Amino acid sequence: MKITIEKGKVYRYLALGDSYTKGESVKEEESFPMVLSRKIEDHYGIVVTNKIIATTGWRTDELLGAIEKEPLQENYNFVSLLIGVNNQYQRKAFEQYKEDFVVLLDVALKLVGGNAKAIVVVSIPDYAYTPMGKGDNAVSMEIDNYNNYAKKIATLKNVDFLNITDITRKGLEDPTLVATDNLHISEKVYQQIAQRIFNLKF
Repeated sequence: MKITIEKGKVYRYLALGDSYTKGESVKEEESFPMVLSRKIEDHYGIVVTNKIIATTGWRTDELLGAIEKEPLQENYNFVSLLIGVNNQYQRKAFEQYKEDFVVLLDVALKLVGGNAKAIVVVSIPDYAYTPMGKGDNAVSMEIDNYNNYAKKIATLKNVDFLNITDITRKGLEDPTLVATDNLHISEKVYQQIAQRIFNLKF
């Protein structure tokens, strides 16, 4: 579902997530929210202001806690949500993720005034395909479970779900897709994520 862009208007973008939204191990301007903002500005000749609420290591409950402390207003034009890898990595109960994710998506809907097409849920990257992940198939299966649930809930709420996990599953065959910490994704992947979001929503 495309977002309608009006020339001369300032667009407010809110990016919610964890290290994959923050851009761990890359420069701030190389994170996908920043790359996406520039793409929108360059293509439409408008101004995009962005707010990123994301910290490396955050689980769903920690993201919810951070959102509650922020003075957010219900007039964002676009929200991206990418969260869950730390619930899996820290071996937290899947049921907790399921409960939190529904709340997070409802919060996102509230922040865009109920406009479901103004949100995109981005799938969780697969860190199994990094030197530190060592090709652990069990990790991949668990991440699939998280992503399948997120897609199910997004679909129920008429929100777009964007799969980018396939990009990250080339990390062992293409080292340029992995950041220098041998765990997170590289600037090259963030570019591809931003392009996919742009193609889908703008």
